[in-house]
Amino acid sequence: MFQSLVLNVLASIGGLWLALLIVPGVEFKGPWYFLLIAGAILGILYTFIRPLLELLTLPLRILTLGLSGILVNMLILWLLDILFDVFFSPATLDILGIIALFWTTLIIWLAMTFIGLLKKFAHL
Repeated sequence: MFQSLVLNVLASIGGLWLALLIVPGVEFKGPWYFLLIAGAILGILYTFIRPLLELLTLPLRILTLGLSGILVNMLILWLLDILFDVFFSPATLDILGIIALFWTTLIIWLAMTFIGLLKKFAHL
């Protein structure tokens, strides 16, 4: 469990950083360590909240053949955007629009998939 949490946090930090570089409409203002905090919070949300949301949306996942999973991930990222702006006032994370939210979610998902494949092949 701890290993999964650490890998999710690392993938979230890397995915957020890549999204800031690539996706127009994703903006971060503040010291760099707040970006690390945002990635850590996102990794924790993905580790503990996502399994619960996936269980709650299981019938919808079955009907959409798993495509609703992207909506769960977008919801978690949107929650991070809201929480970060409320609790970390010196820094702001802004994801402007649904398109930027979608691409940011996709980049973070790819980062997590890459880390998961590394874990699988490295037998961690």
